[in-house]
Amino acid sequence: MSKESPPGVLKLPTGIPSFDLIARGGLPARRTTLISGTAGSGKTIFAVQFLAAGIETAGEPGVFVTFEESADDIRANMRSFGWELERWEREGKFAFVDASPDPSVETIESGAFDLGALLARVENAMKRVGAKRVAVDSLGAVFTQFSDYSLVRQELFRIAWSLKSAGVTSILTAERTEEYGPVARFGVEEFIADNVMVLRNRLEDENRRRTIEIIKFRGTDHQKGEVPFTIAPAGGFVVLPLSAMQLKQKSSELRISSGNAEVDRMCGGGFFRDSVILVSGATGTGKTLLVTEFLRGGAEADERSLLVAFEESRDQLVRNAIGWGVDFEKMEREGKLRLICDYPEVNGLEDWLLTIQREVEEFKPTRLALDSLSALERVGSAKAFREFVIGLTSFVKHAEITGLMTSTTATLMGGASITEGHISTLTDSIVLLRYVEMFGEMKRGVTVLKMRGSPHDKGIREFTIDREGMHVREPFRNVTGILAGTPVHLSPGDIERVWSQLDKDSDGV
Repeated sequence: MSKESPPGVLKLPTGIPSFDLIARGGLPARRTTLISGTAGSGKTIFAVQFLAAGIETAGEPGVFVTFEESADDIRANMRSFGWELERWEREGKFAFVDASPDPSVETIESGAFDLGALLARVENAMKRVGAKRVAVDSLGAVFTQFSDYSLVRQELFRIAWSLKSAGVTSILTAERTEEYGPVARFGVEEFIADNVMVLRNRLEDENRRRTIEIIKFRGTDHQKGEVPFTIAPAGGFVVLPLSAMQLKQKSSELRISSGNAEVDRMCGGGFFRDSVILVSGATGTGKTLLVTEFLRGGAEADERSLLVAFEESRDQLVRNAIGWGVDFEKMEREGKLRLICDYPEVNGLEDWLLTIQREVEEFKPTRLALDSLSALERVGSAKAFREFVIGLTSFVKHAEITGLMTSTTATLMGGASITEGHISTLTDSIVLLRYVEMFGEMKRGVTVLKMRGSPHDKGIREFTIDREGMHVREPFRNVTGILAGTPVHLSPGDIERVWSQLDKDSDGV
């Protein structure tokens, strides 16, 4: 019995863990659930995975009734997910009821529409395998074959009642024509089922994004609103319940080196082990160099590091690291570094989050570097990007590893960036890199803007870059406006006037 459910409403864990989180324990048992969505939203995959997970995790046989695709097509399509439907059929754990139309036979309506024969086939298949779960895909295919919708609706109610009477937990799928229109195409499908869920595959900024929303669960609770999901080759239907995440991460006092002794001193002794650090700056200010030193620091401490790079190829990263005295290839050979380099557009944000999680779980690094977040902003909407960052930072903290991410400012000399505005509150530390124009010469400056839980250097220090990496120098003196992108050098007279004005202001308070 689910703790969130009222007495009498039993939740059946689907075996799809990420979905069971938003369903607060699973689907209401021994009831029918309608899943509606546009083409390509993942209805059939969810339905098959619901049955597959029941067999694999709970030992519950299942029956799949198809009105649309043939059983052979479904068997072939689902092999890529690792679901061995043929083997389960041979073992008596899975059965197909194929009611898909034969394209070589013309459908002719004669007499009243009656699904009695089909219902008998379904009941026989359920008895044969001892089914506890049933999926019907899809209701819309029945409506398109017959013109009398009132009779079709009556027969579908008959199927739903029969499934409920048999004590099985069932899923019915239906099509939609709009992402935010009626629940289903014919306007009656949602009244057949006890529960209703909607899958969406909407276009956002030229990128597709899938979401799931539970519209109703009769008599029991569930998470409200749209939740992103993706369909992974190795895992099938994977929900990313970002809003269900809880702030229960552990906090460590252990410090690790950034890979640069001067940066460590500016940060009050290094980064905290389970912290997330944002390095922000214009192009060419040294963000990737800080990433390289961060990875080198991990290797020197005999730690594993994972680098996910979206702006430079592996060969470029290796070449640049050698220019700073760091041998990435040696680190790879020693098992201390793994590189993932690709354009961000090859996957959606949800897919990238899953990829990073999978790599961390497999490689088990203690440091994760992502270069850069700015590139990922191109992949989805602002809301999707923020949800990605929430998911990534939460995962990093729960895994108790150190995450370092870079972002590129929109202007060359400084100022706020969209990325900073989105994620500054989600990170534990922010390191800003800036260009500083001084008397016709371009210099670089670094400052630690934020360091949660630790005192840190408040100054803006000059730094230089050579073949040995970053060298942090003395703070800039007699200069103001660096972070705003408008540095102004103050003469001794200017400074005296400023202090004089401050003294007058304080006297008047």
